Amino acid sequence: MPHSRTNTDGRPLHFAMIGTRGVPATYGGFETAVEEIGARLVELGNEVTVYCRTADTSLKHYRGMALVHLPALKLKAAETLSHSALSVGHLTFSRRPDVAFVFNAANAPFVPWLRTLGIPTAVHVDGLEWMRAKWQGLGRRYYRLVEKLAVMWSDALIADAQGIADYYDRTFAAPTELLTYGTRILTDVGSSRIGELGLEPGRYHLVVARFEPENHVDIIVDAYSRSASTLPLIVVGSAPYAAAYTHKITGLAEGDPRIRLLGGVWDQVQLDELYANALTYVHGHSVGGTNPSLLRAMGGGTSVLAYDIEFNREVLGDEAGFFGSVSSLTHQFDEAESDPDRHAAVGLRLQRRAHNNYDWNAVADGYEELGRRLAAGYSIRASRPNRTTTRTDTTPRLP
Repeated sequence: MPHSRTNTDGRPLHFAMIGTRGVPATYGGFETAVEEIGARLVELGNEVTVYCRTADTSLKHYRGMALVHLPALKLKAAETLSHSALSVGHLTFSRRPDVAFVFNAANAPFVPWLRTLGIPTAVHVDGLEWMRAKWQGLGRRYYRLVEKLAVMWSDALIADAQGIADYYDRTFAAPTELLTYGTRILTDVGSSRIGELGLEPGRYHLVVARFEPENHVDIIVDAYSRSASTLPLIVVGSAPYAAAYTHKITGLAEGDPRIRLLGGVWDQVQLDELYANALTYVHGHSVGGTNPSLLRAMGGGTSVLAYDIEFNREVLGDEAGFFGSVSSLTHQFDEAESDPDRHAAVGLRLQRRAHNNYDWNAVADGYEELGRRLAAGYSIRASRPNRTTTRTDTTPRLP
């Protein structure tokens, strides 16, 4: 159903979305957010341009959004930055948008360039990227630096979780806009596409994650291998820059026919069926804020076993199982199969929670409202005379 405006004040705006792989969303949380928010901003009467590094360069429009395809260096440390630099360069010689939404604090060095062009800019800071294991040494120091630069140079900061907003307040005394993600409520999705994989509704456990250490796929696979579970563990995911970690997961799964590594699943209909028909969805993410994969499982009415950190508890409340070790997750796998009815009821409660708390229409309204304030001259820079001050760093506690 098209999203209609509740407040008709104000002219249509032109928004640019920079710093992601673009749309259609087939990869991660940022891409999902850009697609769902951008499409709704268009439905509200605005114009949206999305800068993309997706493979299909022939697609020029999608769900009402204009797509600009530009290349990127296929290197872990340079892919995002090289594409963002080209995107901002393209904007330099194009019709200027009213507002730019920049995703990922790593792109903060391009904010002064945008502001020099007269484009008010908000940075969606994402999670605490410097805590990811793939960033060591210079990479980790860079991510610590760009957090400060985002605070110093942006007109607004967007956080998708209260824990991230609290971190920026404690560490930098910086205000943020709390704009979470949304999700779709999946009902009557069917099961024919999981049947192609030899799966039956309610008779498998599911993991969907990039193979990166902070997502704890190795812990999940190890815990399952130690369990007495009879239902298979279906693992969806891969990682372009994590060969050693992928090899570790493959080694843990070898010799256990109950574990199936599917790699990436890009067919969104089949992926919806995988989420909605699982007995449990196991979520090991520990660094990001509000995670779209977790919300997708909740929207599918699936019971969740989640790694025990504040971000996941913020999303799930008390309606989930939590683990912090291999042994505790092993026990929960066994318990889930002994009481599937209880987990079906947990899944329905999580679906209601997702419906009540994570609505894409409300998120898009928040982005539009922020965009209108920015276009009218709002900036957090004007309210912070000492923008370089950094408070004592306090990060979310991990188990």
